[in-house]
Amino acid sequence: MPKDVTPPRTRMPRLRKPEATDGAEIWELVRSCKPLDENSMYCNIVQAEHFRDTCVVAEMDGEIVGWISGHMIPNQDAFFVWQVAVSPKARGLGLGKKMLHHLIEREECDGAACLKTTITRDNDASWGLFRSFARMIGGDLSDEPHYIRDEHFDGKHATEHMVTIEFPEELAKAA
Repeated sequence: MPKDVTPPRTRMPRLRKPEATDGAEIWELVRSCKPLDENSMYCNIVQAEHFRDTCVVAEMDGEIVGWISGHMIPNQDAFFVWQVAVSPKARGLGLGKKMLHHLIEREECDGAACLKTTITRDNDASWGLFRSFARMIGGDLSDEPHYIRDEHFDGKHATEHMVTIEFPEELAKAA
């Protein structure tokens, strides 16, 4: 690229709470983001409606290009992230981290002292995202096997490691 040509600025997607009518598009996005496990379209519709306060979609030019599903774990001070999907069209923008940060700042996540998620050992993209997010917020990341291949998945799915990011004291107090 010639030095006197400035590359076009990429607009940052708009973050918002999902609606039930987003479910089908969320489902298609997840299907396009291998190696994510595909849930049913119905599951994504229910998540978008019943858990909208702890989920987020990223929209660019009227298209959903990012999705995080999550919920507060009952009787714990922890926010659980179920799934993160970013369209190839929106990769390289730091969108995953921006969506995570957006969620932990929501009123509905008040009281969370940590973020939890499960990741298989071979999912390098997820490990990279959550390690980078922990560094960004100054949180401590730990992990341990949680849902075990033979014990929970009848040998049909890799072990899921419970990843915990303890929020720094000032972030936990703000929540």
